[in-house]
Amino acid sequence: MKKLTLLFTISFITISMYSQADAITGQWYTDGKESVIEIYSKNGKFYGKVVWMEEPHNEDGTIKRDKENPNAKLRNRPLKGLEIMKGLEYDAADHEWLDGEIYDPENGKTYSCQAELKGNDKLALRGYVGVSLIGRTTEWTRKK
Repeated sequence: MKKLTLLFTISFITISMYSQADAITGQWYTDGKESVIEIYSKNGKFYGKVVWMEEPHNEDGTIKRDKENPNAKLRNRPLKGLEIMKGLEYDAADHEWLDGEIYDPENGKTYSCQAELKGNDKLALRGYVGVSLIGRTTEWTRKK
């Protein structure tokens, strides 16, 4: 009976941690609501891709592409569908997602990133170089 209770307790804690980690998943408006990023889990880490853009086309009607990418071979990729966030890992002790990267297609730069939920519908996402003290935080809003 003690083994069954222990197994139940371990299972409950594991499921609880997993559901807390998944709280970041879903669709999020970027801070200016110019785009929606879908955050999803893959192999225990969290990723985000562009699923909607307010203006997916250039003025001439062509699809917006990853033209600022430092890798010339990647500059023809459409921005819609582009994975811009990679590898965030949930830290249950601090209730944060850490050790990820975020790509800014506006300048072609990749930054280290971390994220923290501020309630159910606000996500504080910090991009930085080196240490998190040197960086910028943006707030995304959950799409309902």
